[in-house]
Amino acid sequence: MALQNRVTPFGDIIATPERGLMMGNRGILHDGNRRLGRRRWTHKAWICCVTDFRGRKRQVMAPGRYTELFFLDEAVALAAGHRPCFECRREAAEAYAACWGGSPRAGEMDRALHAERLDGRCRRTHFRQSADLPDGAFASRDGFAWLVRGPLLLRYSPAGYDAAIRRPAGAVEVLTPPATLRALRAGYAPLLHPSAEAPSAP
Repeated sequence: MALQNRVTPFGDIIATPERGLMMGNRGILHDGNRRLGRRRWTHKAWICCVTDFRGRKRQVMAPGRYTELFFLDEAVALAAGHRPCFECRREAAEAYAACWGGSPRAGEMDRALHAERLDGRCRRTHFRQSADLPDGAFASRDGFAWLVRGPLLLRYSPAGYDAAIRRPAGAVEVLTPPATLRALRAGYAPLLHPSAEAPSAP
């Protein structure tokens, strides 16, 4: 039975058998039976990590340890409000901070992202012109999450990107927090799932 530990671009944590490319955490969210309670975070440092680092081994959802969360790819993690980890992804984290601007410390970025990703318990979104969105951003459309990829929007599924449409005209609801959107616009390039190369527009 799949554990509830896969994060979508909407920031929801779901149970699905498909594995993702990236891992992260938001603190201890599970109980002794490896089930999530009502909390979806216990600290503001929402990070995105690699799944293999210096040969470390972990029991997923071990008692008293942080809840391992998984993402299809880094663009999904960024949309959900996470940032690159400074331990296992030092080079990516430094590149992200450089594109953020102003040489921010990790805690400064965490506080800014936390204010942008949540409105109380609810997810905070914003609207932007579709044509102005940088590659790697996520938009919401027709109940689905869509990755911006050149002239296309690619539809997210837990298994990968499974459809494509041309970018619509006008404003769209954006999932990626504004600070990360600026980092993407400044040139930060997130790691994408291989299926992002496959879909084509009808």
